[in-house]
Amino acid sequence: MNTLEAQWPMNRMIYQVSVGKPSKLYEHCIQSVSDYCERHDIKHIILSQPKLRIKPDIFTSGRSEESYMKYGGYLPIYEKENAFEYLDDYDQIAIIDADIYIRPDAPNIFDEMDGDYAFGAVAEREMDVQTWYTGKIQNYSAMQYRHLHGSGQGDFVPNHLGFEFFNMGMILLNSQQFKPYLKGQSPHDFLMRDEFKDFVDGIGAYKWSTDQTLLNYFLKKYKIPTKHMEGKWNGLFGAVNNVKECHFVHFFLKDKLPNGGENVEELMKQIV
Repeated sequence: MNTLEAQWPMNRMIYQVSVGKPSKLYEHCIQSVSDYCERHDIKHIILSQPKLRIKPDIFTSGRSEESYMKYGGYLPIYEKENAFEYLDDYDQIAIIDADIYIRPDAPNIFDEMDGDYAFGAVAEREMDVQTWYTGKIQNYSAMQYRHLHGSGQGDFVPNHLGFEFFNMGMILLNSQQFKPYLKGQSPHDFLMRDEFKDFVDGIGAYKWSTDQTLLNYFLKKYKIPTKHMEGKWNGLFGAVNNVKECHFVHFFLKDKLPNGGENVEELMKQIV
């Protein structure tokens, strides 16, 4: 019996960020998460006001001024990490992007995570993706992770599909196993570590990066025990072949969706 089984029943929470007025698609997706939490007795917390307000160094940042000034000078892409503040309150935490829809019949994702792991997510190159997206994975992973591979910064396990990285739209945490890697730091102090400065400031290839690059670097450098979740827990709409089989559908390319994803009814017909 692993340590998590011995702690049953578990105290679990799903954390989401929705700052500003959500689109119709985001509202629909967030409601699906709320319904899911009610079905499985999971606490649902939605951050609606920025809390961490992580700011790039305006003197060295490679990011466009618009990318942070339009939000009042901070980067909303790093607000999700506020979930780390709840590690003492919940045995397990899932951090789920606001553009992920959960099917009504989806099983409890927390049951997929045993006590051998601190972190869980889906590796993009392990997804059942369409041919065009394979090239995207190869190019993106090389741009973000080639320079990080080796040199004591982590093994990103390159192969013919590119460098290994996890899509951080859906993250699972076993709280007590993950917490030691934060070294007692608050979410804000964690993100402001010197080793993350190039990611936050968007230096070089990280100009368009989100917390995804930072977290993948963190996982690899510190060899955090990470479970490779099945692709059905983060099905990239428009990129995977098996979206109709996925429990969680991730509308990650909102700008490329018909009508920007605002015709939710038509969009839902495409995944059933």
